[in-house]
Amino acid sequence: MSAPAPSPLAIVDAEPLPRQDEVLTDAALAFVAELHRRFTPRRDELLARRVERRAEIARAGTLDFLPETAAIRADDSWRVAPAPPALEDRRVEITGPTDRKMTVNALNSGARIWLADFEDASAPTWENVVLGQLNMTAAFNRTIDFTDGRTGKSYALRPDDELATAVMRPRGWHLDERHLTADGRPVPGALVDFGLYFFHNAKRLLELGKGPYFYLPKTESHLEARLWNDVFVFAQDHLGIPQGTVRATVLIETITAAYEMDEILYELRDHASGLNAGRWDYLFSIIKNFRDGGARFVLPDRNAVTMTAPFMRAYTELLVRTCHKRGAHAIGGMAAFIPSRRDPEVNKVAFEKVRADKDREAGDGFDGSWVAHPDLVPIAMESFDKVLGERPHQKDRLREDVEVSAADLLAVDSLDAAPTYTGLVNAVQVGIRYIEAWLRGMGAVAIFNLMEDAATAEISRSQIWQWVNAGVVLDTGETATAGMVREIAARELDAIRAETGDEAFAAGDWQRAHDLLLTVALDEDYADFLTLPAYERLRG
Repeated sequence: MSAPAPSPLAIVDAEPLPRQDEVLTDAALAFVAELHRRFTPRRDELLARRVERRAEIARAGTLDFLPETAAIRADDSWRVAPAPPALEDRRVEITGPTDRKMTVNALNSGARIWLADFEDASAPTWENVVLGQLNMTAAFNRTIDFTDGRTGKSYALRPDDELATAVMRPRGWHLDERHLTADGRPVPGALVDFGLYFFHNAKRLLELGKGPYFYLPKTESHLEARLWNDVFVFAQDHLGIPQGTVRATVLIETITAAYEMDEILYELRDHASGLNAGRWDYLFSIIKNFRDGGARFVLPDRNAVTMTAPFMRAYTELLVRTCHKRGAHAIGGMAAFIPSRRDPEVNKVAFEKVRADKDREAGDGFDGSWVAHPDLVPIAMESFDKVLGERPHQKDRLREDVEVSAADLLAVDSLDAAPTYTGLVNAVQVGIRYIEAWLRGMGAVAIFNLMEDAATAEISRSQIWQWVNAGVVLDTGETATAGMVREIAARELDAIRAETGDEAFAAGDWQRAHDLLLTVALDEDYADFLTLPAYERLRG
């Protein structure tokens, strides 16, 4: 067999990493280059279509189910492909980045699924992109372990039959990988993440009785799902993998995708595994798309928008009904609480909230749900065990009682809550603290006993932007203004300096994080994604 031709991809502005040659082989890069050649032009067209659709939403002030795809929604005959055995039972899924410690702990956590995250829980430094791939392959080959340099504690994988099944989440379509280029043009991060993972692991996963399984983030339309399906078909043919081996779960975390759930499953039907309800990005998407829609679209404090809010309940119940009608898994949202080692009372209250949330999801018909910490796995497991028993899922609950109109999904003004000054302060605090960690290469960050990721920063900065531009009157009687936000941000910087000490403060990225938050929260032109300007400032 002849050696593969040199890849047309160039590695640019990247410090060499230990063992990167095991990931960036000529054959793997040639595969990524072919994905880029075939599919990036369509990706570009779909990104342009997002801009056009957003302009149409601004003009019309509303959304509706697509008339051109009504026949797909009305056709009761089609179903997605049956779930493979490794994805049949998904009652608890743990999420997290792909560093060595998380890889071992997530696989050992007792959850049925690990969402191995190259997206919102992982800042896309070159180190995270490449070594994350190395860790995944090492996990599947059982050559990974971890010793904590601070505590000396060692971590090793449990037996194969006790490990969670990995479902990998690549970056969204909008993010490029600046360190891999073809003819001077960066390759979409989604194709880099998917391509390297699929190339190195697909055959090994089949040997393990599993397969290359994916979560697809930030999807905005069924046409974007169609593009992913075409990527899957090509990739399987190219590497001689049987068609239908790939399975994908799509995050319904944009308001436009909520109107196309049937169509998204239909486009991916030979490769579809389910849909997931992603809370913070969904709220961020509502603000982004209806930011000039007036008072009826102004959201209250993010923590006041629970999943029991009428418009959120419409979204999640429609998701369950759609999934089960089509034979797909419906996966619930994140329990982001991080247990405190010092305050059992905080834990007691938080655990009860998590239990109530997971009880509600299981009762509504979801087949599984997410947690961010291993300590929450037993709580979520208990909620789903009570409903499922020995059954792997509850797809037989068709939820034919659910009727959701186009208007129900946009009934933001049905909430009995309003923006508060405390909520504005929290948005600034969380935004600065998260962005600072992200700029240092950390995508999953514990802030105020919650595991926050990029979606958190997006909703925080979007709410600041919305409240200031809408001239919202807060509970104090004051109007939210840019000046008020700047004062809060300055106080927060001072508080962080006092909290960390001058030396640690100077070693961090606090001023740049402060400045970037104010830019994306207060600029007249709303940035589509915080991570785009943040990536330009990212170390590595």
